[in-house]
Amino acid sequence: QLQLVESGGGLVQPGGSLRLSCAYSGFTLDYYVIGWFRQAPGKEREGVSYISTRDGSTYYADSVKGRFTISRDSAKNTVYLQMNSLKPEDTAVYYCAADKGIYEVVAKGPAYWGRGTQVTVSS
Repeated sequence: QLQLVESGGGLVQPGGSLRLSCAYSGFTLDYYVIGWFRQAPGKEREGVSYISTRDGSTYYADSVKGRFTISRDSAKNTVYLQMNSLKPEDTAVYYCAADKGIYEVVAKGPAYWGRGTQVTVSS
């Protein structure tokens, strides 16, 4: 059973930084696409960033490009989301999710989800 557990959320002032972690386990395929999504109250879920474990390729939403960085430590089975220059509009519950390919993650919707971690950007 694939499991994903997020950590690292919290309260930060505008302009600050946070690093989210997603520890994963139970993968049975050789490669996955792991992504970060977020959902703010009253808003639709938004794909933030994805990384492929096959070749390390990454994707960023325009709203976070240049501020967020996704990375992976294969030895620790962990994906990170480094978030810099945070803005109040980044406030949301951030979810880690995974599936076998970019189509499943981006178009169809990932099959595997963590429980989420709250990020609040406020002064």
